Amino acid sequence: MNRVIEQENLDQTPVILASASKARGLLLKNAGVLLADLLPAAIDEDEVKQSLKAEGATALQVAETLAELKARKISMTNQNSFVIGADQMLNCNGVWFDKPGDLDHAGAHLKALSGKTHQLECSVCVVKNGERLWHHNETASLAMRPLDDDFIAAYLNKLGDDALSSVGAYQLEGIGAQLFHRIQGDYFTILGLPLLPLLTFLRHNRILA
Repeated sequence: MNRVIEQENLDQTPVILASASKARGLLLKNAGVLLADLLPAAIDEDEVKQSLKAEGATALQVAETLAELKARKISMTNQNSFVIGADQMLNCNGVWFDKPGDLDHAGAHLKALSGKTHQLECSVCVVKNGERLWHHNETASLAMRPLDDDFIAAYLNKLGDDALSSVGAYQLEGIGAQLFHRIQGDYFTILGLPLLPLLTFLRHNRILA
């Protein structure tokens, strides 16, 4: 009975994910977050990245800026909703990697990351009525084992176009785990969403019991 009362007393404010990312949407759904919608924000991410890099911003600062820009953009047309924005940057020794455009680029990315340690810089924020209410940043460090050309070709052949959906051309929740010999950091952060701090925020705001 207490559980029923708890659920009935939850805040009914809609929660929107400012993204078309099925992976982030699934993470939230599996964690029990009822999303009103997934809405991609029309942000020129390349322009923002280039501009901020020219100003000397770090990859994490870029991720935070993009996460907030996305959430603010969607918040403008969705008043009185909690809008979640998230972004992730891959930084390897000062070189920033985006999602590969095709499998050839995916192979080039894996070859460039082979045998090196890189960082995934991730940020999540929540905006309501154009105002940022909360944000959280996290960094994960991933050491990729040395990969030869034959392995990369076989890996991409097996993964197919799914390799294009993630920065770095890997999916840690699947066969992408084979790429690494050491990982330091939060699993959900690596998947693109610092989930546990976000769930804490939602509980504090009575979106979750």
